[in-house]
Amino acid sequence: MTFEDLRLSDQILKAVQDQGYERPTVIQEKAIPLVLQGLDVLGSAQTGTGKTAAFAIPIIEHLIKNHSNQKGKRKVLSLVVTPTRELAIQIGENFTAYAKYTQIKNTVIFGGVPQRTQTNALRSGVEVLVATPGRLLDLMDQGFISLQDVEYFVLDEADRMLDMGFIHDIKKIIAKLPKKRQSLFFSATMPKNIVSLSQQILVNPRKVEVSPVSSTAETIQQYLYKTNKNTKGQLLLHILRNQDIEQVLLFSRTKHGADRIVRDLRKKSIESAAIHGDRSQNQRQKALKDFKDGRVRVLVATDIAARGIDIDKLRYVINYDIPNEAETYVHRIGRCGRAGEEGISISMCEPEENTDVAAIEKLIKQKIEVITENPFPQTDRAMNADEKKAFEKEKQRKKQEFFANRKKKEGSSKPGFRRGRR
Repeated sequence: MTFEDLRLSDQILKAVQDQGYERPTVIQEKAIPLVLQGLDVLGSAQTGTGKTAAFAIPIIEHLIKNHSNQKGKRKVLSLVVTPTRELAIQIGENFTAYAKYTQIKNTVIFGGVPQRTQTNALRSGVEVLVATPGRLLDLMDQGFISLQDVEYFVLDEADRMLDMGFIHDIKKIIAKLPKKRQSLFFSATMPKNIVSLSQQILVNPRKVEVSPVSSTAETIQQYLYKTNKNTKGQLLLHILRNQDIEQVLLFSRTKHGADRIVRDLRKKSIESAAIHGDRSQNQRQKALKDFKDGRVRVLVATDIAARGIDIDKLRYVINYDIPNEAETYVHRIGRCGRAGEEGISISMCEPEENTDVAAIEKLIKQKIEVITENPFPQTDRAMNADEKKAFEKEKQRKKQEFFANRKKKEGSSKPGFRRGRR
């Protein structure tokens, strides 16, 4: 099938050609005809499958045919809600590219930045609005946005949305949408809570399932280093001595861990940057731009921040921490080896993560090759249940002690306080 076979407008076909697209991906081939028919769609697809074009292109087609003669101020006719700033920006860029030869306007709104630029764009009028939930509700409350004219609604990356605690925000947004609308729901995974949410949004949906989450691209070579918790940093430096690894996207489980990794790498003169939820929008965009431009060798990301990162020709991904959800591993390594390119995934496993590796191998139905030439081999053993309980108890005690000491120190520094004073 070609894009011409989808019977799209000449404006869209020309824009698609400019993007270098030759044939629709599997999800585009399955979803676009359904969306063009006006049907609700429940899509299961990983990032990197061409999902954005699968909903953006037919929405633009609808707008061309049904609203090309719209008079007066532009109204928000299509709403796309997505969990992260990076993903929202990427979707907005795609809408701009596909609508290049039309009069259709879009804008992107997200938190973490001043709202003036965003509200100015809204005042000018747009047909397509791409938004993160928090800023969308905020601007709705302020009266800058009305959803009463929305005809096409997209909830993208629904599983990540729920992971980030947006369920109540999503329900508030849905309550403000017109009952009569076309709704598209996309999620990489389909656990029960996602299916339940989709049933509240969609009416007689057609299901589109592409690249099950258990599959990893054949073009990605997967390797595993078994090491100890206290030697991971040294092992990472050993891996990065390989000059073939010109750039790498490295995953950390926590924001604190990401910052610590960056500090340690910079001490060794390895250019690196962190991208996570505690970084400002400008910091995140700068880190991503520096990485794409080659000024940063190691981009350290948390899973939530990494959604929406789309880097052409990225070859290496490193899992500094093994994810405790097997599906997350598939998403992570899917950042390399995109569009048929070769990729290499390297995972670093400490004893407590051995069971997580086993769960990943069960999901992907293959063994990950273990690197035996390892200067920092795994010698520690995983803790048993009693040891874990004692460890967590001691960890909590130290945390409480830390905050108690900090509070005591802050109190002693107040003006007029003197030891021994009554």
